Amino acid sequence: MKAIGLIELPNCTDAIEALDVMLKTADVKFLTWEKKLGGRLVTIIVQGEVSAVTEAVEAAKHRAVGNIVASAVIANPHEETMNLVEVSARKYARLRKQQ
Repeated sequence: MKAIGLIELPNCTDAIEALDVMLKTADVKFLTWEKKLGGRLVTIIVQGEVSAVTEAVEAAKHRAVGNIVASAVIANPHEETMNLVEVSARKYARLRKQQ
């Protein structure tokens, strides 16, 4: 069963470091990130099997630098939830193409 994992951190540097921990810990795929408040809140979203996503989120919570503000694992996310994630991913993909 597929799942998405979300972690929110207070800055970009901590978020990138937490993503690195997540990707090295479990078989998860980075989907996108969202920056709010000028990058003072950053949400990282990964996807994979429920057990892998749970392991990645827990590893980030315990080993990542910085304070994780919030975290969640959503098993079998609803289609509309995935649509929201895809909107975010397309936004950043478009920015990468412009560079």
